Amino acid sequence: MLSSRSLKPVILGLAMLAAGCDRQSGDAAQPQASEAATASGGSEALTGSFDRSHKGSAVPDITVKDAAGKQLKLASLKGKPFLLNLWATWCAPCVAEMPMLDALASSGKLKVLTVNQDMGSSDKPATFFAGKGFKALEPWLDPENELSFHYGTGTLPTSVLYDANGREVWRLVGGHDWTTPETDKLLAEGQ
Repeated sequence: MLSSRSLKPVILGLAMLAAGCDRQSGDAAQPQASEAATASGGSEALTGSFDRSHKGSAVPDITVKDAAGKQLKLASLKGKPFLLNLWATWCAPCVAEMPMLDALASSGKLKVLTVNQDMGSSDKPATFFAGKGFKALEPWLDPENELSFHYGTGTLPTSVLYDANGREVWRLVGGHDWTTPETDKLLAEGQ
């Protein structure tokens, strides 16, 4: 008999397929980030929508890890605002916004926690980050895709802003331009 935990990858795969984000088929589910950015002047891949219906929800009691096995319990981040970003290497909007998230993390305005949702190789996110020269982002992993199930958006990227008390301020489903003055105002809501 299958446990609910062993069904999670199957359910996630079906959800991603329904959302048009299936990379397992061999065909690119989304245009590559460079194609999407070129075709639309860079904005098409960054058209996420904000959701405030979960405002006040506590940060989930989920632990992520890095490729070396170091663990980070999300609840331990209480005390400072942070932005949690769920992404995958095959996701065009995720790849398009990653340099902006690295710049945001480098600015010191708030902690940016990127958690990869790729299935398979745990080395892929670190290799991707190294290849892009990201300096401030750490490639955290969620091998059981617990965060995708927790947030239930079925879309990557998904970003969630938490305040210093570990309470959700808003979530953003889809890509976003993290360099705009409007974004600065939205991020200030977590202060």
